[in-house]
Amino acid sequence: MLRFLESMQFMLFVFFTAAYAYQIVYLFVGLIGKGRGGRENAKLHRYAAVVAARNESAVIANLIRTLKEQNYPSELLDIYVIADNCTDNTAQISRQAGAYVYERFNKVQVGKGYALEYLFHHIFEDKGETAYDGFFVFDADNIVDRDFVREMNKMFDTGEYTALTSYRNSQNFCANWISAGYALWFLRESRFLNRPRTQLGVNCAVSGTGFLVSAQAVREDAGWPYHLLTEDIEFSIACATRGRRIGYCGKAVIYDEQPEKFKQSWDQRLRWSKGFYQVDAKYTGSLLRGCTRGGREGMSCYDMLMTVAPCNLFTIAVLALSIIVCVASLTQPAFITYRAMRVLGRIFWLTLRGITASLFLFGAVTMAAEWKRIAGPVHKKILYTFTFPLFMLTYVPISVAALVGKVEWRPIRHGIASSNSSIES
Repeated sequence: MLRFLESMQFMLFVFFTAAYAYQIVYLFVGLIGKGRGGRENAKLHRYAAVVAARNESAVIANLIRTLKEQNYPSELLDIYVIADNCTDNTAQISRQAGAYVYERFNKVQVGKGYALEYLFHHIFEDKGETAYDGFFVFDADNIVDRDFVREMNKMFDTGEYTALTSYRNSQNFCANWISAGYALWFLRESRFLNRPRTQLGVNCAVSGTGFLVSAQAVREDAGWPYHLLTEDIEFSIACATRGRRIGYCGKAVIYDEQPEKFKQSWDQRLRWSKGFYQVDAKYTGSLLRGCTRGGREGMSCYDMLMTVAPCNLFTIAVLALSIIVCVASLTQPAFITYRAMRVLGRIFWLTLRGITASLFLFGAVTMAAEWKRIAGPVHKKILYTFTFPLFMLTYVPISVAALVGKVEWRPIRHGIASSNSSIES
């Protein structure tokens, strides 16, 4: 049995290495590629920026200000806020800042997906379904670079994409190891996942904020029918399975605020993990069928399948089985128990060493590549490169908790953006 477990661990290592080998290509493309641009003489399209906000009075005005200051004709950019189940003055502050505001109170259908669907329906009713060419989706804590809309418009005008995602930087990268862990992951996603995907013609994945979706897609979907706990990845996978293209615009930059307290981080990532399981249950069949198409569409489906695959659970299952065998060995002679414990220790050590080394490599390469775009002192950037694997390893207990427990959508409290107005926007 112990030999079987060692063989199983080795087989998992070989399988995951083969399954994710394509990302080595992404790594090299991300390092040497220049990224894809849009049309310099692009037609100026009319957009609406939409924000789902729940008790975001501390930060919402700053986002609206940076949208009002865009290097883009103001008559072609309207701002909408859906104040969703708010108990503060988010709606009032948003109106005073210059946004169109709708208020929603629904304690049954809770979450960003439902809020966006409500908002899109009201925009279509009040403005008409053809009033806008596309919708930007932001979170209330974002700060938007002043050329964001102009750069996104250049790529949108090519007509190739149903949706576009952007470069996601962070306002509070060096606040602590938690915010740095988030920020480094999102930078890796931008530089070494979405950028190579676009260059190679493979679909990107949107990450909840700072993305653009065409009004035609929203009309075809009759709103926003993506209501799982991770509605962003649900939308991304639905696009891949339907042949819709999602691109990446690296010149369009937003600054996001990351959680700094572990409890908030736990709650947020617990929701993400549960949402990934929901996506697996709903879309794995469609993704597998999509993989058989071949070409760019097939690769897009395969990439999304690997993105949401519950790899943690396979590794945890082997480790759990190893522990069970060792516990059972306690009833055997001492030399058998000793051997079992040695094998268990070797399995744990090799697994931990392999995962930690891979995560450190991801973080170190991303930090080196994006060094100049990360705000913070040198010593903290170096320190948080080493703590990045620890941050990612905390996903292990989170994955287990999400699998066995009930998870509900909970808002993440924000409050630093208003004091970070010094960030270039």
